[in-house]
Amino acid sequence: MRTVFLLLTMILIAPFSLKAQKIFCVEYESQADLKVFVVEYESQCDLKVYIVDYESEADEDGLWYFVKYVSQADKKIYFVEYESQADLKIYMVKYKSQAGWKKSEKQYLLL
Repeated sequence: MRTVFLLLTMILIAPFSLKAQKIFCVEYESQADLKVFVVEYESQCDLKVYIVDYESEADEDGLWYFVKYVSQADKKIYFVEYESQADLKIYMVKYKSQAGWKKSEKQYLLL
């Protein structure tokens, strides 16, 4: 029952809340909201990420803007050494238009 409620909540809220993602990289795993691993191939990822230069450009899923201070961040992430440690696997794309979810079931991680 809880899973159904969570899924319904995601479906209703997701279109409105999946906007800019301001990201801060923390020094220690225990400080992170999310553990991230960068995969080598696009087929292995959950999310294709493009790093934007300005906060105002980060208006879609997968467009990340790295902030200087933790207080400015929507999410605090920690890059793990091994894929098995990650909550989210990302692939860095070369073009802004390529960014977005490959596996939508992980969207709740960035809500």
